[in-house]
Amino acid sequence: MEKIYLVMNKPSGYVCSAVSDSHKTVYSLLPLEYEELLFAKRGERIHTVGRLDCDTSGLLIFTTDGEFSNLLTRPENHVSKTYLVTLRDSVSLKMQSEYIEKMKKGVMLPAEKKAPEQQSGPADVEFISHNKCVVSLNEGKFHQVKRMFLAVENEVTDLKRIKTGNLELSNNLAPGQYIVMDKQTIYASIFA
Repeated sequence: MEKIYLVMNKPSGYVCSAVSDSHKTVYSLLPLEYEELLFAKRGERIHTVGRLDCDTSGLLIFTTDGEFSNLLTRPENHVSKTYLVTLRDSVSLKMQSEYIEKMKKGVMLPAEKKAPEQQSGPADVEFISHNKCVVSLNEGKFHQVKRMFLAVENEVTDLKRIKTGNLELSNNLAPGQYIVMDKQTIYASIFA
């Protein structure tokens, strides 16, 4: 069976799990032909490559290719994920420089729910306004971007993944919409 690769603009309010008692799942946004693959035999089962929190939107990849999924999510492969971040508090130019330096070195992430206090790897931060920035990182710890900004005493109010590797979220893709890609195209887009 040919492997499936979908790229969705995930809307906020959906969880990246097959079943949820309290929220809609991202799989409910897919046509039945794909949704049925949730329960297919091993090797044909559709899954998301990594997760986005319920209140996080943006680029989400679905696939039936476990090897591809591992390639993208294993930290040692250094596939970056890039997010557009909106912060609660305005950040002065001086503080922006401090945030950038701290994140470049990695910060101590505060404990949250099932995640203990832990050190983050380095992240690149570029401010585009007093309360918006773009963050790129190569790892995906639980609520990592949110916890990084809690570590510098600010709070993320909106989070959107805009890029995985070199694959950018298209402005033409409305929330909840997806495109189908073939293996060659998605590999070339991410690893170009």
